[in-house]
Amino acid sequence: MAHAKAKIKAKIHVKKGDTVLVITGKNAGKKGKVVEVLPKDNRLVVEGVNVVKRHTKPSQQMPQGGIVEKEAPIAVSNVMIFCSKCNSPRRINKEILANGKKVRVCNKCGEAFDK
Repeated sequence: MAHAKAKIKAKIHVKKGDTVLVITGKNAGKKGKVVEVLPKDNRLVVEGVNVVKRHTKPSQQMPQGGIVEKEAPIAVSNVMIFCSKCNSPRRINKEILANGKKVRVCNKCGEAFDK
């Protein structure tokens, strides 16, 4: 009996609205805002990164049809959070504030990403 390959769901370190820098792949060096996070697939959609062309049929929403450009998901492992204070991509730590709230902070300067 053949078993289906199980997907390993990793803990995603980025959230919607974060600014990230692509560190590998054809879009390496591009910076953008996270538009959507897809935790089941360990992927995310970044504004202006991995833009693909889709040929669409005419529909009621788009009677013209034609070629549409849109962002495709990329792997979470290919991006790093961009720290605005350090002005570079950084790893993150998680800290617990005095009020008990967990926040993500820059590993170098301690700037909090969660406001």
